[in-house]
This record gives sequence, structure tokens and C-alpha cells, in this order.
Amino acid sequence: MAIYFRYCLILCFTLVLNACTTAPKKPTPLPQNAILKLKSMPMPNRLPIPVEGVRAKNLTDTWGASRSSGRTHEGIDILAPRGTKVYSTTEGIIASLKSNNLGGTVIWLIGPSGAWHYYAHLNAHKRGLKEGDYIRKGALIGYVGNTGNARHTAPHLHYGLYLNGKGRGAVNPYPYLR
Repeated sequence: MAIYFRYCLILCFTLVLNACTTAPKKPTPLPQNAILKLKSMPMPNRLPIPVEGVRAKNLTDTWGASRSSGRTHEGIDILAPRGTKVYSTTEGIIASLKSNNLGGTVIWLIGPSGAWHYYAHLNAHKRGLKEGDYIRKGALIGYVGNTGNARHTAPHLHYGLYLNGKGRGAVNPYPYLR
């Protein structure tokens, strides 16, 4: 009995030790061949409105509006009820699904010409969406919410467009959506 008890104790200790020392899983690298293909494609002059049921006449250009801590607004806010479907404005690669303090639940997508599309304040991502997925224009990617620093505002999608890399070279997306 004592031998069996020691065996169980050693087995449990080994399992716990392995669980604690297993290295965290590294993120899957983005498919570089698809990114090169996207970078060689021209950036469209017009993009579809990413929020279901919203028309161009309902948009307000919120680009450059003042924000907390002396920041200016680097995007457009598209008001819609919580849970309204959000679609990709372009084909591209899901580059990041990590949440952040300002945007809350977000999606970063690399599209044609290497432009980065930023979808923020989402209530949720589409179930099963993962980094590295190739997305077609018009594909469902998430749902309108008010996460991050928008938790005290009406639900909306913050849509940002960056031409020089993730979070770099912000341009007003409003003219693209009109």
C-alpha cells in the first residue's frame, strides 16, 4: 500500500510540474505569401459600410474630434444597436484579435496595399474567427458593442484605417465609405 501511495504521489507531482512548466503556445505566424499578395493589390477608392443596415446618409464624419488625454479621433464612429452585424470592408488577413484598453474587443485586418483596418468596441468577434484567417470582402467578422473606453457610450463601431502599418499613418475612412 505504501508503495502504491508513493507511486500516486510521484505521478501527481509529475503531472503538476509538467502543467506548470509547459511553455505557452506561440501564436501562429501570419501567412506571409497571402500578405505579399494583399500588399501588391491596390487600395480600393470606395469601401462598403461595415455595419449592417447603415446607409451613407446615416454616417457622421467624426475624424479628428477631440478625445481624452489630448488625443484626436483616428476613425469614424458608426452608431448601431448592440449586436448588429459587422462585416469586413475588404478582403484580408485577420492580424490580431487581442483586446486593448481603448478599443476593447477589436479586430485588426491587413487588406489590399498593406492597409490596416481597425474594428473596435465590438460586443464580440464572430465565433470561430482566428488570427491568420483569410477573410473575403463582406464576410461577417463581429458585432457592434461599446467595449473598452466606450463602455459609457451608445453602442457603435469605431472603424479606423491605417496606411503605414498597424496604428501608423491614420487616414480618415469617411471619404472611403461615402
